[in-house]
Amino acid sequence: MIINLSDENFDQELSKTDKPVLVDFYASWCQPCKDLMPVLERIAKKMEGRFILAKANIDDVPLNAQKFSINEIPNVILFKQGRMKAGFKGAMPEPAIEEWLEQELTIIGYEDYAAKNGFKLNPNKEVVKRIANGLLANEKKYGEKYCPCRRVVGNKEEDKAKICPCQWHKEEIEKQGHCLCNLFFH
Repeated sequence: MIINLSDENFDQELSKTDKPVLVDFYASWCQPCKDLMPVLERIAKKMEGRFILAKANIDDVPLNAQKFSINEIPNVILFKQGRMKAGFKGAMPEPAIEEWLEQELTIIGYEDYAAKNGFKLNPNKEVVKRIANGLLANEKKYGEKYCPCRRVVGNKEEDKAKICPCQWHKEEIEKQGHCLCNLFFH
């Protein structure tokens, strides 16, 4: 399901769900926008349930287009509980969008985990992105998001403790102020 946004329902639609909302700012006369929407729809179907896809025709959301400095289209922004998390401008190839979205959804998931447990993510966004990429690479290679700072030996039982958040992260945060890989901070 795709949500159609207007200035009247924009804030309500973005903040009424705990799921991230991917908003495609577009115009009906914009050819790259027309090319991008089916790509986003395929990705939403493939990643079903992980985020909500919304469309915002800039002619129907002039106040929000101004609020979020939408000066170029297509412009895609990922929101979580009404707060802007990340985005990109212009049309990108489907695999690049999927990779970007996987990274951002992974980061949002770990932000939520940290908040629920009384700590936060590393304030350096580039470090967080590198760690997220390492987690995703391990998931692709080994089938799990193993901590990129711990060696995976290939024994599922032994490696289970290394799935992020690993079994040692809380103790490390308490002692050092951060976990070994520097994803979580006190």
